[in-house]
Order: sequence, then structure tokens, then C-alpha cells
Amino acid sequence: MDGAAIIEQLMTTEVRTDPYPLYARAHELGPVLPAGDGMFVVNGYAAVNKVLRTSAFGVATADMMAGLAPEFAEHSSLALFGRSILQRNAPDQPRVRSLIASVFTARRVAALRPAVEAAVGRLLDEMAEQGADGSPVDFMDAFAFRLPVGVICELLGVPERDRYRFRGLASDLTVALEIVQGLDDLDEADRAADELSGYFAELVAERLAHPQDDLVSDLARIAVDDGGRLSGQELLANLVLLLVAGFETTTNLLGNGLALLFRHPEAAAGLRSGALGPAGFTDEVLRFDSPVQATGRVALAEGLSVEGLPVPADSGLTLLIGAANRDPARYDRPGVFDPTRTDSQPLSFGGGTHFCLGSQLARMEGEVAVPALLDRFPRLAQGGVPTRRDRLVLRGYETLPVTVR
Repeated sequence: MDGAAIIEQLMTTEVRTDPYPLYARAHELGPVLPAGDGMFVVNGYAAVNKVLRTSAFGVATADMMAGLAPEFAEHSSLALFGRSILQRNAPDQPRVRSLIASVFTARRVAALRPAVEAAVGRLLDEMAEQGADGSPVDFMDAFAFRLPVGVICELLGVPERDRYRFRGLASDLTVALEIVQGLDDLDEADRAADELSGYFAELVAERLAHPQDDLVSDLARIAVDDGGRLSGQELLANLVLLLVAGFETTTNLLGNGLALLFRHPEAAAGLRSGALGPAGFTDEVLRFDSPVQATGRVALAEGLSVEGLPVPADSGLTLLIGAANRDPARYDRPGVFDPTRTDSQPLSFGGGTHFCLGSQLARMEGEVAVPALLDRFPRLAQGGVPTRRDRLVLRGYETLPVTVR
């Protein structure tokens, strides 16, 4: 087993369903593993943390990828992400990120808490009605998707009538983020990118004509007032990114967290009684079964090294966030789910200049939703066999049936 073999194993459905035994084997080999052809696999906590926070390790931009594979530019899904802050380096990434951060503020997020609490209550009412006869309710569809999509759409200014069309589109689009997929299976991702871009182009035009107190109005105004700071294409790409990132990770956080509660009833009891705080529980879910399992970086300079291993310029690094969060060199009993940990600092939201802008919002939604769910349904139980999405980068459930009475 070496770095190349680990990447090959990550391409299998079996490992994507449960990557943690493979991560444990990787830790035995070392925190940084050469994978051939200028590639490295990074699985140690300290190593992943360093790479994330070192500006000389950047993301693979659209121009870089097109240089390696000319057909890259033919896919609108890849081009869309390539115009977003997700796949841009300095100076473009900090320029656009600072503009988004200027309107996506901590104060604005905190002000959403009453709306989040109200949305949680409405969704729990709907779950109670759906499951009143004892039949299973799909938690992923009924709650885990609907809560965060409603919240991010409220922040963006997406009309309520449009919000529930996005789950399938986001699922199709995010195939383009999977590090193990080829470029020959992106038709649905491209169609989703085109539809979402078209949708936001119409919404931007509407908000320019009739501004409201939302992110689309604010960012559209910036793009019109100073196109040198934010172009029209950058505006659309980052609005799509904000939408998708605003609910994909939180949906997975909620689903992964509830599945862990079914396996650890003592944690559910602790949350119900108040002996266990929701913040500690959320941290441990992020660490133990991260909604984001992997990301990539490229060495942008000469003379770099990670954990003493030289990394030549232009090398590609696959950062296994899910493995780093279970590094035995960082955590005692890393394979044990323990929401009472006091030293948990999961890397699930990234780090450095690409640290997730929505991390505060995701945490707040989880910390409001999970205790309310347990309080409302004292006999909440698993109502069938859940199904995992066949993904590595964005790890979560497709379905999670529950009974509420």
C-alpha cells in the first residue's frame, strides 16, 4: 500500500461508503505519502492543517486544469467552479472573497437565528404530520435538506417558490467536485450549471431593478458599480457556489449527526437532558464523520516541504480531511465517537484563505436543529435502512428513514 494505491482505492464504491479503515492504514504509512507522477496524499492532521494554511499551496485553477486536459474548458460545470472563489488563487480569490465577506457578515448570520428557530419548528410540525400514523419519514428530504436550503435562500434572497428545486440540481452539479471522477461523465453537472447560472442571471436582473435586503441585491450592486472588483461572470459563479455550499455541507452534517445519534443513544440522552452541549456534539460529528472528506492543493512555489518531505513545484496534493480528523497523532481514540471531547478542532471547514465562509451559519443551524428535533420527538428512531450517496468529497446520506412516534 502506497499513496497511489490509496487514491486507487478511493475510487471504489466500497471505500467511499466507509473510507475510515483505509484512512487508518494510511496513518500507519505516514502523514504524507508520494503517489507518483508528481502527486502526494496528505492524511496527517498537522500536515493537512499546514497545507491548508500555507499560501504557497494553492488550488488547481481552471487555467491549470485546462493546460493538463484541454477538454476541461468544454464543461460548463468545471468552468463555473473555476470562476468562483473555490478554485481561484491570489489575487483574484482574496479580492472576490473580501467582497462576499463584506455582505455575508457575522452580524447578518446571527440575525438569522430567530428565522432558523422558526423554520425548525415548521419542519418538525410537518414531520410530525407525515409520520403521525407511524410510517417512516425520510429525514434527509423532510428536514436535513429543507432547513439549510431555506436558510441560505433567505440570506441570498431566493423566492420561497423556487427553493425546493435545488436539491437535484446541486446533487448533479457537485459531481464536478469529486476528485475521483473523470471528465467524460459530466453531462448532468453541465446542465445543472447552465440552469443555475441562468436562474441567478434572471434573479440578478430582477434585484437590480427592484433591490431588496439580501445578498443577491448587495453583490449585484457591487458588480454594477465597480465591475473591476467583481465581474458579471464572477458574480453568477459565486452566487451558485454560495447556494450549493450553503446547504450541501449542512444537509450532510445533519444527516451524519442523526445517524450517529441512533448508534449512540447515550449522546441523544445527553443532548435531551442538557448534560451534553450541542456545540460539542457538532464538533465531534464534524471530526468523526466529516461532511467534507477531501480537497486538493497544488504547490505554487519551489522549495516547499510537508512533514520533512520535499514537495516540488507544480505537485498535486490530495488532502484527506476525513483522515486528518481521525489522526491518532492528534486525537486520543480517534475512531471512537466522543462528543465530550474538549480538544476537538476538526478541519472540516478547511483553513487559511479558503476557510468556509458559511461555517458559522452551518454550526448555528446544527446547534438549533438537533436539540429541537430530539425534544420534539422523544421516541425518534431509525425507520429503515439508510442509503449513502456514492461520493467521497461530500459525504452524506441520500435517504435516512425515521419514525417519530
